[in-house]
Amino acid sequence: MRNVAKKQQEPKVVPSASTRPYRIEEQVGYLLRRAHQRASAIFQVNIGDPNITPTQYSSMVKLNEYTELSQNLLGRLVGMDKATMQGVVRRLKDRKLVDSRPDPGDARRTLLSLTTDGQRITNKLLMNGPAVSRETLKPLTAIEQRQLLELLSKIA
Repeated sequence: MRNVAKKQQEPKVVPSASTRPYRIEEQVGYLLRRAHQRASAIFQVNIGDPNITPTQYSSMVKLNEYTELSQNLLGRLVGMDKATMQGVVRRLKDRKLVDSRPDPGDARRTLLSLTTDGQRITNKLLMNGPAVSRETLKPLTAIEQRQLLELLSKIA
């Protein structure tokens, strides 16, 4: 009649992070991709030109800031690889928003600048840029917004 000891339940094991099943929804890459998708959708709705992509916008903003840049340096400043940068520049040139010329000091380099239309559109879009950021960060408190931007800066 001493079967009481046998009937006691074993303690419940709470899985640690290392023993829990792998869930893609909890992984940093997945979460960053989803956040990027959300930010891109908000950008398209709020930036003011449905034909401008976030990569084109960042390129135009940097050209506005520096007036003229080599294609290579522009790519580094906006964090784009060479192939992506070439496509962005080609599309901006096709829309006559960016002009290019050979660098007089180095014929291997191409210098880029905004056209008059590119400058006009960039100035218009720059007015909408802060609204895109505000809407993207809207679910967070002001403190969380600052924390997120600081943390992303550390891993970017």
